Amino acid sequence: MEDSRRRWLSVASPVGLLVIWEILVRTQMLDSRFFPAPTRVMISFWEMAVSGQLFTDLGISLLRIIGGFLLGAIPGLVIGLTMGLFPLVRAALEPVVAATYPIPKLALMPLIMLILGLGELEKVVVIALGTFFLVLINTVAGVVNLDKIYLEVAKNFGASKRDYYLTVALPGAMPLIFTGLKLGMGMALLLIVAAEMMGASAGIGYRIWESYSIFNIPEMFVSFVIMSVLGFLFTVGLDELERLVIPWKH
Repeated sequence: MEDSRRRWLSVASPVGLLVIWEILVRTQMLDSRFFPAPTRVMISFWEMAVSGQLFTDLGISLLRIIGGFLLGAIPGLVIGLTMGLFPLVRAALEPVVAATYPIPKLALMPLIMLILGLGELEKVVVIALGTFFLVLINTVAGVVNLDKIYLEVAKNFGASKRDYYLTVALPGAMPLIFTGLKLGMGMALLLIVAAEMMGASAGIGYRIWESYSIFNIPEMFVSFVIMSVLGFLFTVGLDELERLVIPWKH
């Protein structure tokens, strides 16, 4: 009974918000120039879908997001495991991570554009940088907080370096690794919008900026909705993957 009530509320609350929004616009309590009614946004959504513009922007942004996420997450995972397992490596790299992590990744865009030019790689690298640090830091924390008994048992059984990585550090740190992956994906979605606002000719971020430039606010809201749906789907996907990979956490 309680679960069904929660499910009902999870559906009813956003629907109720949309209904209230529609009523406020129709009664002119909200300015439709800046907050178009949900029905008007849906019309724009349909027009963009029929023209193919929506799917083109979505496909291009997805390629950039997934490419940047993988390019940042995989090195972050490997280096994080290495730093967690070997104190000397951690001592050498921690100051570098501490010094470079606080730099806003968008502030590096001019430098990245000078090096890589205006192209796909520049946008992917910006996303990769944002993802890399979050996965790295959480992976290191997961390995460092492992109970030392696991490392001692592995040592007593003559475990190789590969065994330390794959059978001790990786499974033990998996809960925090997934936390880093979720944060990294959220960062990728934040950065894609900003990256596509400069030097792009397609993509969700580009469409937001283009819609603002020509004051096509309903189309801009469509892009907002697409970003929120992507965030929801990626979060649900990572949650399901986490349940499969580390069922003991749940």
